[in-house]
Amino acid sequence: MNPNIERLKLIFIAAFALAVVGVMVWQIGWIIPQKNCEKAHRWWDSGERVCAMPVLITTITRRPAADKQAEAAAKAAIAGVAAPAKK
Repeated sequence: MNPNIERLKLIFIAAFALAVVGVMVWQIGWIIPQKNCEKAHRWWDSGERVCAMPVLITTITRRPAADKQAEAAAKAAIAGVAAPAKK
């Protein structure tokens, strides 16, 4: 066979193999951790690839919330549960 065809065949096989490895690294390094983080109802930071837990500002400052209904709704939203209905 023509040596140019053999060389092109090897180049295309190598390019395909690199593409497959790249897709695998992308899935394992970025997509799977993001999906696991979102399943746990946490926040995913794609820039730094960090899975963070949302925290209420009242927890950090240890000051009571003025509106107890708003605080309950915020806690329910963080927990991933529907907020209680208002009366």
